[in-house]
Amino acid sequence: MSRKTILFVIDGLPGGGAERVVLTLAEEMARRGHDVTIASLSHQLDYTIPDGVHYLLVEDKYRGPLRRQAEIIRRARQLDAALRKHYVDRSIDLAISNLPKTDRIVSSSAKLRDAWLCLHCALTAGQLQERSGLRRWLKQRQLIRTYSGRKLITVCQALQNDVLQCGIQPSQMAAIYNPFDLEKIRQLSQAACPLDGQDFLLHVGRFNRQKRHDRLLEAFLLSGYMGKLVLLGQGDAADINAVQLQAQTLGIADRVVYAGFSDNPYTYMRAARALVLSSDYEGFGNVLVEALACGTPAVSTDCPEGPAEILTGAQAAGLSPLDSASLAAAIRRVLDSPPDITSEQLAPFALQTVVDRYLSLIQ
Repeated sequence: MSRKTILFVIDGLPGGGAERVVLTLAEEMARRGHDVTIASLSHQLDYTIPDGVHYLLVEDKYRGPLRRQAEIIRRARQLDAALRKHYVDRSIDLAISNLPKTDRIVSSSAKLRDAWLCLHCALTAGQLQERSGLRRWLKQRQLIRTYSGRKLITVCQALQNDVLQCGIQPSQMAAIYNPFDLEKIRQLSQAACPLDGQDFLLHVGRFNRQKRHDRLLEAFLLSGYMGKLVLLGQGDAADINAVQLQAQTLGIADRVVYAGFSDNPYTYMRAARALVLSSDYEGFGNVLVEALACGTPAVSTDCPEGPAEILTGAQAAGLSPLDSASLAAAIRRVLDSPPDITSEQLAPFALQTVVDRYLSLIQ
């Protein structure tokens, strides 16, 4: 393929799954010789921008009246202005928006009318579930305005059903799994881990309600597993304090380790007995693929979208209904009889395969 101009737009680049997806895609596309830019709408940057990838910061510094009411249109105009300067004599062959607020801004952009909007998470669970009455109706109308008539990428097949159930009528939809440089993950996993030689289960993810650390702690206790539980991720102090308080109440505080953020979580995945995901919903479940790539079995709640498309065949033993007792039983099943991890199961998520799918979107 000839050199193409590719743009990723995202809210910011804090430590998170969607952010790593964007960086992985951008790095591989640049390695293939394409002109790749990541436009970030905030200064948050917890990752290193890959070699060969341009970084464009489009930060909103307006602090005037009606700041929030006019934010989307204002920021769309800011983005358009920044892109006109960045792409003086070039057209954009492929533009991909990531995360809900960015999608709203891109949908209001005059320069990005042909952009694909990538949905990393379920809309019903992530945007509508905790709303009711007028608030739910208004949010649903916003989602329909943002995504109807647009080209959508969903990170798993099940998310397409979720889109349609919300009343959205996209112009096109493509299901493309998140990309994983499986060999690089394996190499990085061989670095020293601070917990090498210790017996532990691992959870990787931000501290928030979606991840259901409360269910995780209860399942950890009910499983009868006597090692440690390592929590790798960031979060607000209030969310972390709530988890710490629950661990004390359950009598397991001395076995719960708060490891913070790591730019190489793969060493922890390789060293763990199993990775456990306890979420109410996911868009995909990146950490499940990453753990398997490190040779570590995975346990997960069977969220409506994501995990069941990853944990297939023998790995399905790690799937659990969304309750603590069932998750505990799945932990015991996987620890007692770890399922084999085959290259065939991981092949659909391989970086080269996924990047080929993205590039095939270029008309």
